[in-house]
Amino acid sequence: MSENKMINITIDGKQLSVEEGKTVLEAARQANIEIPTLCFLKDINEVGDCRMCIVEIEGRRGYTPSCIQKVEEGMNIKTNTPALIEARRVVLDLILSNHDRKCLTCTRNGNCELQALAEKYNVTEIEYDGERNEYEIDELSPAIVKDLNKCILCRRCVATCNKVQEIGAIGVANRGFASCVSTASNASLNDVNCTFCGQCIEACPVGALKEKDSTQLVWRKLRDKDAYVVVQTAPAVRVALGEEFGMEIGTNVAGKMVTALKRLGFDKVFDTNTGADFTIMEEGTEFIERLKNNGVLPMITSCSPGWVRYIEMNYPDLLPHVSTCKSPHQMFGAIIKSYYAEKMNIDPAKIFMVSVMPCISKKFEITRDDMAGAGYSDVDAVLTTRELARMIKQANLDFTTLEDSGFDDPMGEATGAGAIFGTTGGVMEAALRTVSEVLEGKELNKLEFKEVRGEKDIKKADLQIAGKDIKVAVASGLANAKKIMEEIKNGNADYQFVEIMACPGGCVMGGGQPIKSSKIRATVDVRKKRAEGLYSIDEKSQFRKSHENPAVKKIYDEYLEKPGSHKAHELLHTSYVEREKYKM
Repeated sequence: MSENKMINITIDGKQLSVEEGKTVLEAARQANIEIPTLCFLKDINEVGDCRMCIVEIEGRRGYTPSCIQKVEEGMNIKTNTPALIEARRVVLDLILSNHDRKCLTCTRNGNCELQALAEKYNVTEIEYDGERNEYEIDELSPAIVKDLNKCILCRRCVATCNKVQEIGAIGVANRGFASCVSTASNASLNDVNCTFCGQCIEACPVGALKEKDSTQLVWRKLRDKDAYVVVQTAPAVRVALGEEFGMEIGTNVAGKMVTALKRLGFDKVFDTNTGADFTIMEEGTEFIERLKNNGVLPMITSCSPGWVRYIEMNYPDLLPHVSTCKSPHQMFGAIIKSYYAEKMNIDPAKIFMVSVMPCISKKFEITRDDMAGAGYSDVDAVLTTRELARMIKQANLDFTTLEDSGFDDPMGEATGAGAIFGTTGGVMEAALRTVSEVLEGKELNKLEFKEVRGEKDIKKADLQIAGKDIKVAVASGLANAKKIMEEIKNGNADYQFVEIMACPGGCVMGGGQPIKSSKIRATVDVRKKRAEGLYSIDEKSQFRKSHENPAVKKIYDEYLEKPGSHKAHELLHTSYVEREKYKM
């Protein structure tokens, strides 16, 4: 195997040897030389439009965008001349001249790439302040708010929606000064083929896209003396929340998180991982029944509401393939408002269930029909990881110094299988641990199904379980989901079980997670670090198989009878509908 050809260049007087094919921006970062970017998003939006990353190359006239310029032998590059600095200041001035500069009231204040560049280049006054475009804020959807008054036309959201997710809900309309990020016929995001995955929010460098705020509703309920306010937290939240307080990516802050939630005033703090264990019990049973009774195969997981909305809009004929199981937090909400309410002698009408999720599509999910298993909404409000961080800061809690606390009993017990739900392949692995033992009728020799782990967008594996050939597939990101669905649609899929997550990498990279700058996204494997945090939780857990969870077994014995029972279906299962892509 031949080695990559090396190119010799000079950047700011520093001689470097870099691989052929690298861009000037990549070469500079390799040498710890910082070139500013704004529209750049590695492997997604590399177009050189914003002109912030311009450099001077000896022998060439004008400036060159470093994010698209490949290195060439003998290049002599300068990144920080007075002329370049002034040119960048002019670019920022022009961008800011058509930007809503209400920074203090913006959710991205302090984590805005435009704001950081304006501070770096000392842009304190707007020289070219003139005509500005004004747009109506779109807040009709239950999940996403679009404010084009803050948009800088970097197109990172458009590239993400089109290339990563292959949805195409948004694009650039009009020309020149009238250009804007829009939808078909300028309709609300609520009325087009948006799945509310929130990847556009994660891509946006400013505050033009954000989740619909639920913090004020939750604060009101916490002050309501007649309400019994309980909260549950998803597995991916605990390995990301600390990032909002300067902690290392992937740090497990479950103990501090629970303490913070109790300090905020929640009556009980529960673990959605327990809900994930219920999901495995129901989903695993459903899969075994389909396998034994010639049911519709492959069966596809139903944990990701963005994915469910996607199939309802794009492949309604294939909905029988989707498991009827509710997602973990919906299941858990139904259990809280039925079994737990009876046990604790609490009027379920007074229980206000809050879910802290890495996913903004969960805000849509709680509005779906057939999500009131106990006669009341399974979940009443969804907070993203970012929203919880804001509430903790509003309460003046010094998160990093908080002591550790445990989840509340008797619903606090959860398994390592529930923890790994938060990363791509985790639902499949958790299900296989239980399904294998049930079908084999004996304890597993190995717990890890590493065939479905890893960074690949689509993972496939052939497994031998109880003498049966079981073929499985795992896909994360809706562009990859589309590939699997096309295989099934065309009769080319021979899988029996498929896991699909709307967000690339799974819930750890959900649309409600801490937002990372383009530089961090280009230089740090955020998904891997957060996933490692979840696998570490799994490895340290006392119980690592959902069917061994004592709390889950007790509730089945006392209340649900068995997985797949009539009572379980009433509380823990749901239905789907065909949805229009456009409501215009």
